[in-house]
Amino acid sequence: MENPKNGYPVKVYDGPVKRYCQTLDLKDNPELIAEYRKRHSKEHAWAEILAGIREVGILEMEIYILGTRLFMIVETPLDFEWETAMARLSTLPRQAEWEDYMAEFQLVKAGMSSAEKWQLMERMFHLYEQE
Repeated sequence: MENPKNGYPVKVYDGPVKRYCQTLDLKDNPELIAEYRKRHSKEHAWAEILAGIREVGILEMEIYILGTRLFMIVETPLDFEWETAMARLSTLPRQAEWEDYMAEFQLVKAGMSSAEKWQLMERMFHLYEQE
């Protein structure tokens, strides 16, 4: 099992990428959170959803959890256009079904798309390199 104190390896790409960070809250129910984790496991995540994420140009997606708070990191090529990709993602096979399947765990309104549920976060600090 992974240990947060050991850190997480990051994939190295041939060139620079950009990162999007998002947050979403889950319902405060340990049984629901356990099921939410299970549905995102390698054994239970839907192949069509994983393929769709890659199809719209996302290179990597990670979700972190602390209590009921989720934090998502999305890595993309530099020419990636967020709104275009999210609009396309919402039309892919089973995507709306997946969003409804996950909504029972999330503090969201029924029928919301992924782009409506997950809120983009503003970076307020960066450890800039000194030149």
